[in-house]
Amino acid sequence: MQLIGLTGGIASGKSVVAARLAEHGAVVVDADQVAREVVEPGSPALARIAEEFGSGVIASDGSLDRAALGAIIFSSPEKRAALNAITHPAVAARSHELFAAAQAADPDAIVVYDVPLLVDAGRVDEFDLVVVVNASTETRISRMMQLRGMTHDEALHRINSQATDTERLAIADVVIDSNGTLEETLQQADVLWENLRSHARH
Repeated sequence: MQLIGLTGGIASGKSVVAARLAEHGAVVVDADQVAREVVEPGSPALARIAEEFGSGVIASDGSLDRAALGAIIFSSPEKRAALNAITHPAVAARSHELFAAAQAADPDAIVVYDVPLLVDAGRVDEFDLVVVVNASTETRISRMMQLRGMTHDEALHRINSQATDTERLAIADVVIDSNGTLEETLQQADVLWENLRSHARH
């Protein structure tokens, strides 16, 4: 099995690259999806969140009230750290289960871990290869304004709340430049896939 860490800032085109690699046959594990899964009703992580932050963060249907929790952690680094201490280990454990399942199904699997906060989580050493999808701040702001209806300031705030491009590029083994057209980004994803396949054959 090859385990590939795929990261990039918001609106960098990371999801486009992940989807293309999945089309080629990669097993894509989406960290955001896993993060939602580990706090589903009945999960140990959700119970710990309720203990830590109070019953006000649990919605009437028993699910996590993201808006209520967001309001608590948004303004407090300490509260955010407390939340991360609950969710990050749960996400890591579940991700490893999914990696192991992929390897059991196919020992030669190419597993792509689509993880926006790879730098922030400090889990770089786990991967055989780290791929960073990179686009300029200007490109990403215009995408968020066009595709997500954000204002310029909202988009900039979202970008500034994540790791910097410099921090991400510092851990990259491969950089996919997504400043150009969609076709150009997909072509780079195709080249990456071919390189991974040829590596698997050796």
